[in-house]
Amino acid sequence: MSTLVRDGLLQKERTLADWLSGAGSALVGYSGGVDSSYLAVMAREVLGRDRCLAVLGRSPSVPDAQWRAAARLAGARDIPLLVVATDEVSDPRYAANPVNRCYYCKAVLWSVLGPMAAERGLSVVIDGTNADDVREYRPGAGAAREAGVRSPLAVAGLAKHEIRELSRRRRLETWDQPAAPCLSSRIPYGLAVTPDRLGEVERAEAALRALGLRGNLRVRHHGDLARVELDTTELDAWLDAARVEVLADAVRRAGFARVSVDLRGFRSGSLNVLEGVTAG
Repeated sequence: MSTLVRDGLLQKERTLADWLSGAGSALVGYSGGVDSSYLAVMAREVLGRDRCLAVLGRSPSVPDAQWRAAARLAGARDIPLLVVATDEVSDPRYAANPVNRCYYCKAVLWSVLGPMAAERGLSVVIDGTNADDVREYRPGAGAAREAGVRSPLAVAGLAKHEIRELSRRRRLETWDQPAAPCLSSRIPYGLAVTPDRLGEVERAEAALRALGLRGNLRVRHHGDLARVELDTTELDAWLDAARVEVLADAVRRAGFARVSVDLRGFRSGSLNVLEGVTAG
C-alpha cells in the first residue's frame, strides 16, 4: 500500500474516531460481520467500556454459528455485549417476503435498540452501514433513518475494502470474512420466510462448510430445490461427478429433495435466478 493511500485511509479512521468521540457514548447494532465488528472495536477503543454497548440480535434468520462467533469476538476484545431475541419472522409483513423485507426486519430491531439506548443513557444508536452501502438498494436503511440510527462508517467515507484493510491492521479475524447476510436472503421474494425453510438453508450451508468449502457460499431456497452458489475457485474444484454428488447428498440431507449447482458461481443478490444451473 502506497504512503498516500495509507495516509488517506488512516485519516478516514481518525475522522471516524473523532465522530465517535463527539457522540460521547453509543449503542452499536452488532452482527459480527466485517463492518459492525470493526465499528464495535473502534467504539470500545474511543469511548471506553462504560460508554459503549454492542447489541446482537438473535433470531431464526441468523445462523447459530454466526452469532456465536460474534459473541466470541466481543469477548476477546472486551466489548460489552448484550444478546437480544428478535422475532421478525412472526411479523406477517416480513414473513410474506416482499422486496422490502429487510425494512420490516430492521424496523423490529431498531424499535428494540432505540429505547434500550435511551434507558442506558447512551446518546446514539449506530450501525455498520459503509460508504458502499449508501449507493445500493437497501430497504433496511429506510428503517434506520426513521429510527434516527447513525452510520459513522459512511460519514467517514469508509468503503468495504478499506474497512477490511483497517480490520486486518487491527488483527480482527473478520477482516477477510465473506459477506454473511441473513438466511432470509436465500429465499426468493414472494416465497414465505418460515423457520423450517431458514433451518433447511442453515443446515445445508453448515454441511457444505463441514466438507471444507470456503469463501462465498449460498444455498438458495426454491421450494424443494436448493440452488448452490460457490466462489469460482471452489466451483472448479467441485464439479467432477464424484465430488458434486457428495455436495448434493449433504444438501439433500438438510431437507431438500433436489439440488442444483449454479455454473455461474456466487453472485450477490441473485434471488429468483434459475437459469444456468446443473442438477446434482
